Amino acid sequence: MSKGGRNRGQKNFIPNQKQIIVNPVAKQSVLDKMIDGREFESLLSHRFTNVNILDEIRRSIAEIKAVRGNEVVCYVANVVKQTKVSVSIDYQDDLPFTELINTLPTNTKELDVILVSPGGLSNQVVKFVSKLRPRFERVNFILLNMAMSAGTIFALSGDEIIMTHSANIGPIDPQIRKPDGQFVPAQSILNLVEEIKERGDKAIKAGTNPNWTDLTLLKNIDPKEIGYAISGTKYSEKLVEDYLYNYKFKTWTKHSSNGNTVTDEEKRKRSKDIAKLLANHSEWNNHGHAITREDAWDVCQLKITHAESIGLDKSMRRMWALFYWAFENTSMAKIFVSDYYCLIRNDIQTNNTAK
Repeated sequence: MSKGGRNRGQKNFIPNQKQIIVNPVAKQSVLDKMIDGREFESLLSHRFTNVNILDEIRRSIAEIKAVRGNEVVCYVANVVKQTKVSVSIDYQDDLPFTELINTLPTNTKELDVILVSPGGLSNQVVKFVSKLRPRFERVNFILLNMAMSAGTIFALSGDEIIMTHSANIGPIDPQIRKPDGQFVPAQSILNLVEEIKERGDKAIKAGTNPNWTDLTLLKNIDPKEIGYAISGTKYSEKLVEDYLYNYKFKTWTKHSSNGNTVTDEEKRKRSKDIAKLLANHSEWNNHGHAITREDAWDVCQLKITHAESIGLDKSMRRMWALFYWAFENTSMAKIFVSDYYCLIRNDIQTNNTAK
């Protein structure tokens, strides 16, 4: 990395007046205080001052790069504590993510994306993917903790997904905003309508009237909500199906069970089956259900690379402990960072700073 590249990153580190304060010289290191196996707990007995958080993150990136040999970008949201600003994937992320990618060396062929996200807008995920896939031969996702909902869709656009035993993805059924402003899973609306229909059909066949409570529930469901639920679910399923087929299954040529050649029809069917399963509210019962790497394989037949199998587990644990500490002790809400770029969104409603 050239000295000029790092300087460009430092300049980009000051997007607004509420930006985190980072001292130019690090007098203490969070990473150096970590003890293997209890990375976060080992930090709690220390009172840190004058920590250059950007340098610490870039040191952690260097540990990942030493194992992987690829360029690394971090798109990480604060899922540790509640913030006044949104930490979801949204349209405000488009420009900083674009700059994050554009500042990478032009000869970069394979990219590792460090991702932590509670979810957000699938439309914005499409824009992210459109910036990554035409440029790089391979895009891999390293999941430190959670990548839920739209974050799951984003991760499934990768050639490889790497997870520790404590990381998770989640169901992809979209959320529908109700008139009171609350969000509900689209599939829960559709499942309720289907259950009411089944009970009503049984009652009519038995010569009785449908249940009054069911009729009241049905009357209170806005038909537009049903339409949004149907179209939103189909959209999420189609994105995942296409991403898996075009990228994750691109190099899937042999069945692990018998060594037979994988046909194009089998790739498409597996992609469709996984997409439908991830969008099926009846399977997971909760939009926030944490799908572990074991569940991804056992239930969905989706292969996940185990971090410890490629010597990456320690580096990933250290990076997540660093971010966890930063989220607890600073006002960081979301970060876009690489060796060449850094922009941090602060929780502007707080007075917290990192020193």
